[in-house]
Amino acid sequence: MATTRKKTPARKSAPAQKDAIALLKEDHEKVRGLLSQLEKSADRGGERAMKLVTQIEGELKVHTTIEEEIFYPAFRDAARSKDDKKLYYEANQEHHVVDLVLPEMSEPGAAKEEFAAKAKVLKELVEHHAGEEEKEMFPKARKLFGRDELKELGQRMAERKRELQGR
Repeated sequence: MATTRKKTPARKSAPAQKDAIALLKEDHEKVRGLLSQLEKSADRGGERAMKLVTQIEGELKVHTTIEEEIFYPAFRDAARSKDDKKLYYEANQEHHVVDLVLPEMSEPGAAKEEFAAKAKVLKELVEHHAGEEEKEMFPKARKLFGRDELKELGQRMAERKRELQGR
């Protein structure tokens, strides 16, 4: 006589916690996509372009805040070489430059051509910055931090991100 087994419901496991680098790369991809949309709609200007600017600004503010409050200080403190510390300072200055350009995107009355030029420059600045982080800073961070440290940083950053987004 065969016995039948009761199927037990599959346990729902908590979503895997992203490490700090995975979280930041995910943000980079989202912003890159929004910037590409902005570049395509910038020539026409109008409401769609302004909504994208607002969305990009919100995403960048949250992203730069978690980097500047959590990731960058941890990287700076763990940095051993002069080059690593230099990456920290350059990244902060690149954030500053984006902070100067971004408010100009929302200024009323700009000609479509000027708006489109600013959108292109913003896209180039952000893509350069994200690319530099991904090619230089993040690989160094993987060497400076252990896997558990990166997960803990990622958890702190995710919590701060939710807080900033009002969730």
